[in-house]
Amino acid sequence: MTDGANNHRLVAVTLDGGSIGAAASPDAEHERRVAIYDLIEDNSFAPEGGHQGPFTLHISLVDQKLSLKVAPEGGEEAMTHLLSLSPFRKILKDYFFVCESYREAIRSASPGQIEAIDMGRRGLHDEGADVLVERLRGKIAIDKQTARRLFTLIAALSWKG
Repeated sequence: MTDGANNHRLVAVTLDGGSIGAAASPDAEHERRVAIYDLIEDNSFAPEGGHQGPFTLHISLVDQKLSLKVAPEGGEEAMTHLLSLSPFRKILKDYFFVCESYREAIRSASPGQIEAIDMGRRGLHDEGADVLVERLRGKIAIDKQTARRLFTLIAALSWKG
């Protein structure tokens, strides 16, 4: 494979089943599958240190920390990054609240109210993505879209129902 964009991307993403916890709703499962599909289809993912990709990523929770296990496709593990979830806690709490408000609003609110709630949800999503980019600085270079999709997966792992 030639050096370039194809080397700086994810080709597979898995979530640790034990980290997900209790059985999720069909909607939550669907959201995870879509986030993983979208992430694999379009991403920019370049671990620091000259590692050659493309890469696989396994995401789990270990002792209340986010674990990102990165390996070259078909290869052995290249690195594991553990990130504290503390910088994400308030964002995730607010994000879950707004997502629940959005689900409730769909049933009875006006289109304008639904749009306002969704704008708030997208703003929190962007904030979570920005925190992720900052927390990975010097470890893994990712673009905004990749960070947004990864934040969706972090939220999926952090959701306690």
